[in-house]
Amino acid sequence: MSKSMSPHKGKSPRDPLRNAAPVFAALGDQTRLRLIVALCAGGAVSIARLTAGTDITRQAVTKHLHVLEGAGLVRDAKVGRERLWEFEPSRLEEARRSLEIIAEQWDHALSKLKMAVEQV
Repeated sequence: MSKSMSPHKGKSPRDPLRNAAPVFAALGDQTRLRLIVALCAGGAVSIARLTAGTDITRQAVTKHLHVLEGAGLVRDAKVGRERLWEFEPSRLEEARRSLEIIAEQWDHALSKLKMAVEQV
């Protein structure tokens, strides 16, 4: 196992790779991805509006929204009798930075391989 993949790495609460795992897990579902896309359109949205024109029940959407909320991707606010949901972009930005770290590590590994091959 390489140093960068050591099991002792990633224990810090500020480690972006560790912190991004719940975000990637939450986004690993097609319905939740579609909810994020709908919420990214802007503004707070009710569950009734999120389910309009779909065959997904309000109960199912609520369950998915709670998963997204647990990952920090959405937040809700109660307005009168209605609960409105909106996208929380900061967690997605953290996940994007994690992908950049992985891409940099991959580029570095490919550069090392290229140098090794060229030396042969």
